[in-house]
Amino acid sequence: MSSVTFLGAGAMGSALAVAAVEAGYRTTVWNRTFCRSEALQGNGITVTRRIDDAMADADVVVVCLLDQVSVRDVLYPVAGALAGRHVINLTTTTPDGARDLARRAADAGISYLDGGIMATPEMIGTAESTLFYSGARAVFDTHRDLLEVWGTAEYFGTDAGMASLYDLALLAAMYTMFAGFFQGAAMLAPAGVSATEFAARAVPWLQALAPAVGEYAAVIDGGDYGVPGQQSLLFSDLGDISETARAQGVSSEIVDTVQRLIRRQVDAGRGADGFARVFESIRLPEDAA
Repeated sequence: MSSVTFLGAGAMGSALAVAAVEAGYRTTVWNRTFCRSEALQGNGITVTRRIDDAMADADVVVVCLLDQVSVRDVLYPVAGALAGRHVINLTTTTPDGARDLARRAADAGISYLDGGIMATPEMIGTAESTLFYSGARAVFDTHRDLLEVWGTAEYFGTDAGMASLYDLALLAAMYTMFAGFFQGAAMLAPAGVSATEFAARAVPWLQALAPAVGEYAAVIDGGDYGVPGQQSLLFSDLGDISETARAQGVSSEIVDTVQRLIRRQVDAGRGADGFARVFESIRLPEDAA
């Protein structure tokens, strides 16, 4: 089997390394703080103090660090030693950050693949885990078996920033969904309703509404927000929600943000259009409208 070196032994990097060694790959781990990687020693994983030693015989180097700055700090000093190698960066970066890393890698003769992990460490290696990749196709094809050890592997083309863009777009949907739940829980808390009790009602409600995402997507792609049967923007006024939140003594900031997006379209004379038109408020920021 191939030899894989992991640079970074945090919770995610460790999960990736353990999955690799369990699949039969010769696995080496290096971490900037050595003591944090010592727990991996003895599980079939070689833990080394020197980054040069870690990369010496690696067929592929997998980077899973804190952020883009960490990746630069670790990789740039050893770029010469990585010339001719395959590098897979699974650190969360911005799309432009991934593209910059890819350009610098190309200048150093490194074949670079960028990735986004749509999973928690506990999910790695399960059917629930998906990882996005973009960049060098040769790296993706050569190490496809390794990539699928961690989860479903999806390739989004040679633009190194696309995996990150998909990753962050999905995280945007996730965090705003959770924030909506927090808003509702905060509104009910002063009335003595626990978050757990609210969740028992919120989960089935949100699950029932989930298919609407696909319906909204079709409207957005079709560009016709006036299709009959859609809930209009005028009907979608969130003023009562904001007022009730404030009356309960809690913040209405989350709802107010959505309300502003709605009002921009209503003020532009689009109040009869469907709620999906809020997409246009987001697509074209106010200062560019």
